[in-house]
Amino acid sequence: MPEGGASISESTENGTSGAGAEAGAVPGAAAPGERAVGGARRAGLLVTFILGGLTAVTPLAMDMYLPALPEVTRSLNAPAATVQLTLTACLAGMALGQLVVGPMSDRWGRRRPLLVGLVIYVVATALCAFAPTVELLVACRLAQGLAGAAGIVIARAVARDLYDGVALARFFSTLMLISGMAPILAPLIGGQVLRFTDWRGVFVVLTVLGVLLTALVWTKLPETLAPADRHGGNVREAFAPMRRLLADRVFAGYMLAGGFAFASLFSYVAASPFVMQEIYGASPQTFSLLFGLNSIGLMIMGQVNGKILVGRVRLDKALGAGLAVVVAAATALLLMSLGVFGETGLVPVAVALFVLMSSMGVVMPNTQTLPLMRARHAAGSASALLGTTSFLVGAIASPLVGVAGEDTAVPMAVVQLASALVATACFLGMCRPWKAGTSTKGGGV
Repeated sequence: MPEGGASISESTENGTSGAGAEAGAVPGAAAPGERAVGGARRAGLLVTFILGGLTAVTPLAMDMYLPALPEVTRSLNAPAATVQLTLTACLAGMALGQLVVGPMSDRWGRRRPLLVGLVIYVVATALCAFAPTVELLVACRLAQGLAGAAGIVIARAVARDLYDGVALARFFSTLMLISGMAPILAPLIGGQVLRFTDWRGVFVVLTVLGVLLTALVWTKLPETLAPADRHGGNVREAFAPMRRLLADRVFAGYMLAGGFAFASLFSYVAASPFVMQEIYGASPQTFSLLFGLNSIGLMIMGQVNGKILVGRVRLDKALGAGLAVVVAAATALLLMSLGVFGETGLVPVAVALFVLMSSMGVVMPNTQTLPLMRARHAAGSASALLGTTSFLVGAIASPLVGVAGEDTAVPMAVVQLASALVATACFLGMCRPWKAGTSTKGGGV
């Protein structure tokens, strides 16, 4: 186990932060890796806000575009399954990009890879607005995802630089509160943009937001990985921590559980615009409102996890309870889609989706915290593996929800339930949560 592993496990079991005073300290801008003393509280709030913005890159790129999916199919004369590939391409790009950016950030620090990625993300997003065919749109979305991966993976790595143990779990819940505003506002903004322009205007707005975020990172986000803590060596040595992490059964179990839980969530993201609007007759504005309510539920449960459960309930227990609720909600959705309860309207389906999405507020932060606690000295590589797994599995789930066309919600419900069951099996079979301390003792990098 890495140096400091005992303190991590003790902090988890006792409900206190293993980082001690460092957990609340945030690096200042004076020099890379230095801890600010004066003004640390202000710097901490600012860095938290920036990291929340970086984690919001994914929901912004995905959710603001969702209300426009049916319009894109008409505008580009493409079938729904092909248009859904624009989501898949972006998701796959984010997955593959993290594999590169994660080790780079462990070797060269957090700021440089992050800024390069954000600049490319802005350019790719602007090109999406001018794509004349669905094929070119898919290509631009792939580039957008590859570049946007920098914000996702480095935000988690910075959090791991700053926090430890229970403090890390609470910080991830705080990030969920901030980044959770993006899924609420993004489809609402997207729906309103469609009142005045077409789907291309959505990408124009995304471009402007990307420019603002890049400027904020450039001027306000300090380096959090000290030169002494960076990995040296060649490319092969840079990827060595990934091999060691993958060989850690418990880390791999959390990684797969988080990945398949994300697939259950993303199948909703990919299919809900068609399910809600084409099958149940919701307008783009109604769909945006329902999507926002689901995001509020996810945000509230994230705060319940961080403010109430963490420190009082073992993280494994909270994760297990969250997965159980996801399975129950997905089962109800499948039964309704199959007509077991007769003809159901929009409200019962919306309620089931609300329960499923809200429970993700407990599942997602814990499937990030528990494996990162096993990767004290390879946070970038660990973050890359977690993100890549989630986005790759989500990218596979995306086209599956449209295989039966636009007239049935059964594929969405099947993918959600299957993903939730696999996530639960990985959690139980590989992490073995009934063994106290498994999540933090032994293994890790």
